Amino acid sequence: MKATVTLRQGVSFETVADSGHPVVIDGAPEYGGENRGSRPMELILMGLGGCTAFDVVHILRKSRLEVSDCRVELEAERAETPPKVFTRIHIHFIVSGEGLTDKRVERAVVLSAEKYCSASIMLGKAVDITHSFEIVEA
Repeated sequence: MKATVTLRQGVSFETVADSGHPVVIDGAPEYGGENRGSRPMELILMGLGGCTAFDVVHILRKSRLEVSDCRVELEAERAETPPKVFTRIHIHFIVSGEGLTDKRVERAVVLSAEKYCSASIMLGKAVDITHSFEIVEA
């Protein structure tokens, strides 16, 4: 996997990886950013959410369950002083579909967290990551 990050203006960058989809990154206004894109640490959090959401939906569908919606809400805490690394992340899944049970969704969340989600497993070596879920009507 490769990615390229190119300065565009001020402290705004455009990045593109192998998939070819550009993403704009910008620094916070207090560091010269102009709010032209997401902050780098936000992208890490969003990447984690996307990775684990993909796994959970894939696992449930592979179990022949109908998933009509999946939303993942992530909340992170960061260290007060530089480097302001993540110290805690909570991941909450909100899933809708046919035939979903607490047992099946919990199994999918655990499999993602412990076996399949490379972002979660990598970040989990340095960050306290917790999970919760709820099943809602479609």
